[in-house]
Amino acid sequence: MRQFIDEMRERGLVDEIERPVSDRFEAAQMASTTDRVLLFHDIGGKKAVMNLTANRSTLAAALGSTEADLVKRLAAASYSGTLKPIGKLEMRPADLTAFPVMTFFPKDGGPYITAGIVFSRLDGVENASIHRMMVIGKDRLAARLVEGRHTDVLHREALKRGEKLPIAIALGVHPAVTFASCTRVPEGKELAFAAELMGGELPVHECSNGVLVPEAEIVLEGYIGSEKAEEGPFVDITGTYDFERIQPVMELTGMWTKEDPIYHSILPGGSEHRLLMGVPYEPKIYRAVAGVTTVRNVVLTTGGCGYLHAVVQIRKNTQGDGKNAIMAAFAAHTSLKHVVVVDEDIDPFSMEDVEYAIATRVRGDRDLMVITGVRGSSLDPCRDGDGTNVKIGLDATMVMGEEEKFVRAGWND
Repeated sequence: MRQFIDEMRERGLVDEIERPVSDRFEAAQMASTTDRVLLFHDIGGKKAVMNLTANRSTLAAALGSTEADLVKRLAAASYSGTLKPIGKLEMRPADLTAFPVMTFFPKDGGPYITAGIVFSRLDGVENASIHRMMVIGKDRLAARLVEGRHTDVLHREALKRGEKLPIAIALGVHPAVTFASCTRVPEGKELAFAAELMGGELPVHECSNGVLVPEAEIVLEGYIGSEKAEEGPFVDITGTYDFERIQPVMELTGMWTKEDPIYHSILPGGSEHRLLMGVPYEPKIYRAVAGVTTVRNVVLTTGGCGYLHAVVQIRKNTQGDGKNAIMAAFAAHTSLKHVVVVDEDIDPFSMEDVEYAIATRVRGDRDLMVITGVRGSSLDPCRDGDGTNVKIGLDATMVMGEEEKFVRAGWND
């Protein structure tokens, strides 16, 4: 992570905050006003970084790509990187008060770790994912484990055996590792994906409980057992509060840090959060749409919380391709709420361009798809009590054979 910060500093993209800043609301408010990297030198006498990849340009740079080629490159991933073991970490007693763990909003249930990657291991299979983790003691965290996701599945299996699930939490890793941990990949392939993104090989350390972790500023190790505690409220990608839940407790048995570690924090509902939630789904949608027509690009928009709205750019081969692309996108990412399909001449990154396509190429009785009673995002405040929602697709493409009616005038005609 330090190397990446140095690279962003050389590009003039880092703001160094030398003055003292509070970990209660103040750092969060500062991060909410910019997408530049913020490096804090004094949050309670400790260092922290926010907005590490808060725009597509810095995220693409972290993944060794350009913005234009990012989705195509990710869609071609083979998850074939290799891991290079480089020894064990020597742990000391865990103490979360050593880090500037932040409280972001007034109604938060407490200080939250938001950029910690949870590595868990069972039967030789290792998972990596990000979970929100609320501090409830100097060595205890209440963690939101989404039901049915891999960490939850491994935890339930461990409990069935009368065991605790071994975990390690890595904070301050290279952004490619963070991104890989946010991506749905074949089982146990998160670190291999990170290695692929970083050139083919990734050094890893072993914790005393057997869990493997990549290079990080901070490593916390421990277990998830049967104990539970109240977790929340917490602001999620929609910028609204998610409610309190009873969630598993992570018991921390040790920690390791670099000298003078830099703590990474992600602003809940901020640009970095939305990009890390949404961009990993773009290649999945890209591959699905490629199965029904010629796809050019996919964007999960920031205004759509980086998760609920997609713009899909295609080249139509038949008149029905727009609607087929809509259905493919919904099938690939079931939390999607609204999809707009556009032609090659529309820039999917420009909301003004997309709105132009909607204004001039959409006729409601022909181009609007409304799908009721389907599963949507659990984070959407509009969802019904049973978790279902309404999805809308807009085919904002030109009618084939009538393109002359829609083509925009230019000086190269």
